[in-house]
Amino acid sequence: METRYIADPVRFARMTAREYRENLLIENLFESGALRTVYVDTDRAIVGGAMPTAAPLALTASKELAAEYFAQRREAGVINIGAAGAIAVDGKSYPMANRDCLYIGRGSRAIAFTSADPARPAVFYILSYPAAAAYPTTHATHAQAAPVRLGSPAQANVRTIRKYIHPAGIKSCQLVMGFTDLAEGSVWNTMPPHTHERRSEIYCYFDLPPGAAVFHLTGRPDETRHLVVRDRQVVISPSWSIHSGVGSAAYAFIWGMGGENQDFDDMDVVKIEELQ
Repeated sequence: METRYIADPVRFARMTAREYRENLLIENLFESGALRTVYVDTDRAIVGGAMPTAAPLALTASKELAAEYFAQRREAGVINIGAAGAIAVDGKSYPMANRDCLYIGRGSRAIAFTSADPARPAVFYILSYPAAAAYPTTHATHAQAAPVRLGSPAQANVRTIRKYIHPAGIKSCQLVMGFTDLAEGSVWNTMPPHTHERRSEIYCYFDLPPGAAVFHLTGRPDETRHLVVRDRQVVISPSWSIHSGVGSAAYAFIWGMGGENQDFDDMDVVKIEELQ
């Protein structure tokens, strides 16, 4: 497990572009036949990527967790952004089509990922936070996530938000998770931007066309920077930072949050004219 200690606003202002990328961007989370995890000190999040091929991949505890098994004191959300697969939790198998979600509750002992066809692997994105309470492991299909459509063609931000793990959907201790699709011809997400000092957020960009990129905006509103993000790369957004982006083509991204509350609309909006 890789460990990231995220910069505070003072250190952020002094970082080079390379240092900034190394701190906030996870570039190679998904590897064929492997399961990778990154421990983030902000809110003690863990980001993971599993791409099983011929053999199942097990999510196990490492020394950083000081636990007998991964979910002993944790919960996790998983969204499949690849081909069909399945997740086995304590002997029960949950089929996972593209964009299906599985919430894995605290206390789940054995967690393993498989692909239906090793030649066309599933690609599981994993986000985990500590949990003080246990909620049942719950599966939801893409069709079961109620869509919320926002934006306008004039602002190039027509998008559909699908919430999976949230107080009115799959119940959890602190994790909130879902994904957003941008319509063809729309490129902006979360603009005007916002911060929420009470929780951190992590983005996983996916379904970018070959050669495309997203310019993800971060930093304090009066001192912003950008990260050039490719397909299936992840951006860590600390609570003090804005998070917004514009792509060279339409794309999708998984968003996930953990912290003091689960209110999706708890945000401090920043006016565009205030950005620097």
